[in-house]
Amino acid sequence: MAKEYTRSDRVADAVQRSLAQLIPAEIRDPRVGMVNINSVDVARDLTLAKVYVTFIGETNPKACQDSVAILNKAASFLRTLVGRDLTVRSTPRLQFYYDESSVRGQVLSNLIDRAVAADKANRGDSPDEQET
Repeated sequence: MAKEYTRSDRVADAVQRSLAQLIPAEIRDPRVGMVNINSVDVARDLTLAKVYVTFIGETNPKACQDSVAILNKAASFLRTLVGRDLTVRSTPRLQFYYDESSVRGQVLSNLIDRAVAADKANRGDSPDEQET
């Protein structure tokens, strides 16, 4: 019977939980703001962890990239703290990336909502009626 989760998956979950607690507590730069860690991908040899983040309330792509740069500068400090939190022989090196998928998902959802409202308006239905 195959293992349900690989070691790299378990380490990725642990790193995500640890970073979710450490970033708000330890990174005091006001330019970073509120960080949401969407996912963490750890290499099979556990040497590299790609951390995908979004920033709550931030819509400016330039500000998001600046915040990612700040997190990447603090990556070695965060790696030290994660290493103290986890019980692994070697802590993966952290690389932060801005994850645009949630922003694109919201834009697509808004487009769909507008298209549905326009379709209902063209048919003469009221927008509050639900289709059955």
